Amino acid sequence: MKIGEVGLLSNDVVKLADFYKTFLGIDNGSNDEVHQTLIAEETMLTIYNDNSVKRNDNQNICLAFTVADIDEEYNKLMKLGVEIIEKPTTRPWGVRNMSFYDPDNNIIYLRSFIK
Repeated sequence: MKIGEVGLLSNDVVKLADFYKTFLGIDNGSNDEVHQTLIAEETMLTIYNDNSVKRNDNQNICLAFTVADIDEEYNKLMKLGVEIIEKPTTRPWGVRNMSFYDPDNNIIYLRSFIK
């Protein structure tokens, strides 16, 4: 069994999708206000409005991405004006990681492996 899709439910699909398009450096060619697929590989990332009101106080889920250069990503995120939870920090177990909130207050973790 494989995870086929991670979906983020949002009141504002366009705003959240635009953030992830910039953050991930991709363009899906869509401005759909109801559903957008951003990553269509083995595990898809979609943003979807199911017509229920979201409170954007997510406390039980997070997304984690492995990146090549966490400091470069941190600088990019600062330019996007995101709220940083924890700045890039080197951990004793061989990774450098950080965390931030996306526009819907989902917690996002980034990590890069120290070479």
